[in-house]
Amino acid sequence: MIKLDERLAAAASFVRTDRRICDVGTDHALLPCFLCEQGAMSVIASDVNANPLEAARANIEKYGFSDRITLLQSDGLRSVPPCDDIIIAGMGGELIAQIIGGCSFVSGDTRFILQPMTKAEILRRYLYANGYEILQEKGASVSGKAYTVMHVRYTGDKTGITDEFAYFGKCTDPRYIRKVNSQLKKLANSDPALLGLIRKETL
Repeated sequence: MIKLDERLAAAASFVRTDRRICDVGTDHALLPCFLCEQGAMSVIASDVNANPLEAARANIEKYGFSDRITLLQSDGLRSVPPCDDIIIAGMGGELIAQIIGGCSFVSGDTRFILQPMTKAEILRRYLYANGYEILQEKGASVSGKAYTVMHVRYTGDKTGITDEFAYFGKCTDPRYIRKVNSQLKKLANSDPALLGLIRKETL
């Protein structure tokens, strides 16, 4: 059994294993291997650099999924063929937005599973301004740091969002709320209005 940390496990929980899947910035390809363990028949593991792909190849061979996982060197989604479920995890929110912007095959059935390490508020604003909707968010914590994982679909309806939604989204995990509250308190040094967004924390 392949063990994923809470962050990647949350991402995996949103993936439809009966669809065409791509893991962008796959690193060691643990997530594609896990998805194959869960029944996925075809996964693309892509990365912009060759070295991570070699590490990925070693794991794919170790777990015996060479026949189901395709390694692909690609700058974001530029060289990726049409896929249904696209995972972009472990990057900054601005870079994730940039990668989504370079996707040429988005449809109403496309799903993005996004895990920003930073700037989640910028990513949420980008998504809604460009016709995407966040269906669900799950909180996760790794090494004491809290994150959110977003399940996103394309609707074509472009809209704005409130500052509160930009910072908290649909994530109700207390660990994530504490993290965002701390972020807002720091930002309030230059913009005191942000203090009004702080949410009540629960244990």
